[in-house]
Amino acid sequence: MQLYASLFLLGLFNNVRGVTVTQAVPPGPTQHITLDIVNGPVSPDGFTRIGVLANGTFPGPPLVATKGQTLVVQVNNKLTNDTMRLSTSIDFDGVFQTSDNIFNEGSPFVTQCPFGPGESYTYTIPLDPAQAGSFWYHSQLSVQYADGLRGTLIIYDPDDPLQDLYDVDDASTVLTVADWWHNTSTSGLASYLQTQIIPVADDGLFNARGRYNGGPEVEYAAVPVTSGKRYRFRLINISARSDFVVSIDNHTMTVIEADGVEVHPHTVNVLDIFAGQRYSFIVHANQPVANYWINAQINGGNPAHNLNLNVRPRINRAPRAEPTTPMTEGPTGADALPLNEWELVPIVPMPAPEPDFNLTFNTFMPVGITEWEINNISYISPSVPTLVRVLNGEIQPDDFNVTENTFLFPANKTVQVTIIDAANEGHPFHLHGMNFWVVKSNGSDIINTVNPIRRDVDVTGTGTNILRFRTDKPGPWFFHCHIFYHFAVGLGSVIGAGFDEVGKIVHPTEAWERLCPNYDALPASEQ
Repeated sequence: MQLYASLFLLGLFNNVRGVTVTQAVPPGPTQHITLDIVNGPVSPDGFTRIGVLANGTFPGPPLVATKGQTLVVQVNNKLTNDTMRLSTSIDFDGVFQTSDNIFNEGSPFVTQCPFGPGESYTYTIPLDPAQAGSFWYHSQLSVQYADGLRGTLIIYDPDDPLQDLYDVDDASTVLTVADWWHNTSTSGLASYLQTQIIPVADDGLFNARGRYNGGPEVEYAAVPVTSGKRYRFRLINISARSDFVVSIDNHTMTVIEADGVEVHPHTVNVLDIFAGQRYSFIVHANQPVANYWINAQINGGNPAHNLNLNVRPRINRAPRAEPTTPMTEGPTGADALPLNEWELVPIVPMPAPEPDFNLTFNTFMPVGITEWEINNISYISPSVPTLVRVLNGEIQPDDFNVTENTFLFPANKTVQVTIIDAANEGHPFHLHGMNFWVVKSNGSDIINTVNPIRRDVDVTGTGTNILRFRTDKPGPWFFHCHIFYHFAVGLGSVIGAGFDEVGKIVHPTEAWERLCPNYDALPASEQ
């Protein structure tokens, strides 16, 4: 299926260069945010269903901050619909975490217990003073965020070294692509466990709008721009499964950020963005004033499993003057200038340190069993979070069940992970709390240790990926596939960094310590 949205080049004003426009961020060192997690109706493509929503919207309210601020996010669980998960926990994807605050990291059964209906938890997150860029938040419990609990988080840098390259960077330039299901995530997961077939999304959404075959002609999202202006678009894939191939008719995209890492300007005309990934790119509205398609082609699964994805949406009427040009798949063949990850160069150079340890991940799905494995082990969450057990003194390899897939390393070392994806599934592997160096990208034979791209989501394929990261943040850190249906059936692991140091550094709050007893006391129907 191809999903398309409209990019309007309005040409309403003269071509005047001005001060960079950025989203207004509340002043002060601390931002207080309240997220009420509720069940409510949602219909981004005209099909109404009940979702799991932050403050009643999909996506959830956009969060904005300035680097170095502290986010205090109070999450109130007001869920009532027992056809979906009633407990929850929130992860702030890509945001650097420190060891002393790892208990606010948000990973169920790794760094915390979830919390049930009627309960609240407040995440206090001091933002790294050196980190800015495009991020997002979502439920980390099972596949709950497929029901709608996901939203954007932008950390602005008042001293952005690349700000002279663009004129506008505000709420209107934050773009999302997302897959969407008309059924609940719990029913989808049950179907997956029974059939080994991941539920195919009923629709793909661009800025929370889309159409599905046989459905109403929902108005596509439009992105107004002014002729002559240069726009920093922040594209975030908030999907639970799918990747999107994105292009803009008659325009190029100059990539300047990948997963919060600023890179030297790199111009392409088509890019593939996978679940959990983020890119900033500059678009110059320098073409004749007209309406142009943004092409966002959704990939993920066999369309034969769902006829809604087997037919390209038809356009009849144009309530907002949709482009009269035909929809396409964007540049192909010799006309395509694709984004190749290994060509991205961080503007702040950081060589990849030599590894002290080498680890190989072989990903595999056994025939006839709905589970994914890393090195013949399918990850199963423990009943007691890893962090709780480490604080209780369980720090030896024999203390962890083999199904926890926990790898222990000393503090302040470098680990190299080689990922082999023999099935060519395209797993977007995500590391919590920190970035890794991508020494070798899938699709390239180049080994780059001088200044490789650093990011927190990297995609596998027919070749190998080589990643390196430091264990200078003691604690348990989730490392898993961001296709959450894969993650839910085992494609995950825990990196144990310097466990013998954790007790000296981590001092959780009483509120955190109450999470597990409260969760354990819940009936199974509310967990």
